[in-house]
Amino acid sequence: MDTTFRDSLATVNKQGKRNWIYAQRPKGKLYNARSILSYLYFIAFFAGPFIKVNGRPLFLINVVEGRFILFGAIFWPQDFFIFGLAMVAFILFIVIFTMAFGRLFCGWACPQTIFMEMLFRKIEYWIEGDAAAQRVLNQAPWNTDKIIKKTSKQVLFYALSFLIANTFLAYIIGIDNLSRIITGPVTEHIAGLTAMLIFAGIFYGVFAFFREQVCTIVCPYGRLQGALLDKNSVIVAYDYSRGEPRSHFKKQQDAAFGDCIDCAQCVKVCPTGIDIRNGTQLECVGCTACIDACNFMMSKVNRPLNLIRYASEDGIANNKPLTITPRMKVYSAILILILTAITFMLTSRQPVGGDIIRTPGMLYQERGQDSVSNLYSIKLINKTTADIPLTLRLEGIAGRIQSIGAPVIKVKAEAQGEGTFFIVLPKSAIDKRKTVLHVALYAGDKKTGSIKTTFLGPIQ
Repeated sequence: MDTTFRDSLATVNKQGKRNWIYAQRPKGKLYNARSILSYLYFIAFFAGPFIKVNGRPLFLINVVEGRFILFGAIFWPQDFFIFGLAMVAFILFIVIFTMAFGRLFCGWACPQTIFMEMLFRKIEYWIEGDAAAQRVLNQAPWNTDKIIKKTSKQVLFYALSFLIANTFLAYIIGIDNLSRIITGPVTEHIAGLTAMLIFAGIFYGVFAFFREQVCTIVCPYGRLQGALLDKNSVIVAYDYSRGEPRSHFKKQQDAAFGDCIDCAQCVKVCPTGIDIRNGTQLECVGCTACIDACNFMMSKVNRPLNLIRYASEDGIANNKPLTITPRMKVYSAILILILTAITFMLTSRQPVGGDIIRTPGMLYQERGQDSVSNLYSIKLINKTTADIPLTLRLEGIAGRIQSIGAPVIKVKAEAQGEGTFFIVLPKSAIDKRKTVLHVALYAGDKKTGSIKTTFLGPIQ
């Protein structure tokens, strides 16, 4: 089999210049299903910033302030270990999912594919026509018709990019802050306006010019395929055992030839310009456009459908169903353990958290003949939407807490509070140089959490 096609990209010619892809408009059952899914995605994406739970955004990834909200629950930098575990779980999920289903995510759920193929490409078809019409228009001299079409397309592309960029920005700074930037005087929000324009410019450049290059050059996921896919992974595959050898269509099919009529429709609709009949390629995003195109042609020539379909290499070669490999079982078990740990940490997370730090550089202080004290500072984070007045109590040991200033630390909603206090212990309760203590946080008579610290004392 000739494998020279793997020595080059479909989007780059022999001179190293860009091959502009004129993808033919796809149509078929799978394309319709992807369209419906994309509409749901658009609704969720654009409505997300406006949805609030208990007065909080549904999602907020505020990197600047270190404030993250997922499904209405707020997370602070102290909770980043949970995000660390979640990231490990996500990477394992990608590995397992790719091993089993290839680039199914790229074709059906990736924002780049959905926005490009289901929004910008459809607008391009609407304004400039199908692939053949676009090619003719680009080669035509600049006249009134071409200027109107090209200008209207680019203006609409930038307007959509600006809308998408602002929506993404709303997930970072919140819809309320974004509204203030939009409605407020420009001079007061120069940084915010600059961020909007930069975001919009990036999205416009990606969807108007860079396009499929994101998938074939920038995104590392396609290159990971080579390490993650095996013969049992589900991919968009051409059934060479049924389709080869190819021949042009004849009313009376020759038994010496396969079902492929070499119409190249699968190549014409491919958004990355590859020939799926050459086998698995890193440029393939699993969008199923070639499946719909091939099925349409097979139905026209009265031959069985699914010459190109979702299958595995082993399934094509030996007519075997998808099997779960031992490697997948191990990764799945690890993933379940991590997800269980994350779920436990999320459900057991205290509404008020913080740290207690013994004043550095200070030793213990003798108090009379029978007591010793240490000086501490406490910093608290209220993760709820209500103000909480907190008092501190020692747990599991004789002693007392002596506050410096007000005995109650008032922590405002989604804000921080701090205080300074002494912990006083009787010498009889100290049996080693450092004693581990637990300080309970009480809102009235209700315990909201507990923080661990150490007490420095004399050796008895």
